[in-house]
Amino acid sequence: MSRTATPGISRGLTFVMAIAAGLAVANIYYNQPMLGIIMAEFDHSSTAALIPTATQLGYAVGLFLLVPLGDLFDRRKLIVLQFLLLAVVLVIEGAAPSATILFATSVLLGACSTVAQQIIPLATALAPPESRGKTIGTVMAGLLCGILLSRTLAGFVSTHLGWREMFWLAAPLAIMAAILMAVMLPRDKPRTSIGYGEALLSVLFLCKEQPALRRATLTQAALFGSFSAFWTILALHLQEPDYQMGADVAGMFGVLGAIGVLAAPLSGRLADRYGPARVIAAGVIVCVISWLTFGLWTALAGLIIGVIILDFGVQSAMISNQHVIFGLMPEARSRINTVYMTGMFLGGSFGSAGATYAWGFGGWPAVCGFGLTLSVLAMIPSMTRLRASPRPH
Repeated sequence: MSRTATPGISRGLTFVMAIAAGLAVANIYYNQPMLGIIMAEFDHSSTAALIPTATQLGYAVGLFLLVPLGDLFDRRKLIVLQFLLLAVVLVIEGAAPSATILFATSVLLGACSTVAQQIIPLATALAPPESRGKTIGTVMAGLLCGILLSRTLAGFVSTHLGWREMFWLAAPLAIMAAILMAVMLPRDKPRTSIGYGEALLSVLFLCKEQPALRRATLTQAALFGSFSAFWTILALHLQEPDYQMGADVAGMFGVLGAIGVLAAPLSGRLADRYGPARVIAAGVIVCVISWLTFGLWTALAGLIIGVIILDFGVQSAMISNQHVIFGLMPEARSRINTVYMTGMFLGGSFGSAGATYAWGFGGWPAVCGFGLTLSVLAMIPSMTRLRASPRPH
């Protein structure tokens, strides 16, 4: 039997939740290093080219429609059910006979993968306030490892076995996560008695009434757009004559980017100690530097250095922004997370689509200009918060 939720969270449970979050979110990134292989099977159709965008749009829709349920129901049951649904969709995805069907199932895949965003508010609710940043950082480190290492796994599997096999491999992993969560998670009580429709409507009011939430969402939307722009186009860029590298090499860049995951627990601790505004501003500046590196240093070494610092900057800002928003209204953490993550992944979808257009229009230099523009735009809300924040004593 599962336990009843009590204040506090053990290191073991935090680690298990981090693993589950990583397994969940990995599913929306498997298609990025495999994009060239998928497009080749479907005669390079424009529909196939937009599969990463479809997955992120599905994630944004799932964030808005599914994540608020965490304030209304037992999150443990929601997490287990969503993982089981995810496994079913993965099997269908792997059997898709056409690019159109793969596009449609990619939307469903993205929506089901939002189970990761049920895990994070639950971990936050279990953590005491004085270590909230540390707990968020640890769980997010697992999530970010899932984002980055998913590309490595997908690149290897698709190169040596095929892209369909990657989705079929992911299905039992989702079932394993469902079992793990059913056994390990405590029972969780609803935090509000409002109905589902009222909960969705309240999301809009939260956006209006919480300026700190708006700033965090806009900052991370722009940064995640630049992040998605890079990873959407990387596999295509590496296939160019200057590199002539395949999906397996594109996937290996995920290992390099995983170095940036070290920023997650570090950023959480720094935000606990010095306040999140300064960490957010620093993360934005690092992202700007990364895109300058991509654009000005065209050798392979420039890509390697750039991806490390891009991931470091995006993750630093993400953890610190979550530190801000999860301290606003404890009774509405799932809905607050809905606003934040929906905005962030809409930004990611825009980044993927914009990068695809930029690639067709002007190649890698145009993609770099697009990514740099998004990172610079993230400075506006982040610097506004920095000016308004108190100085540390």
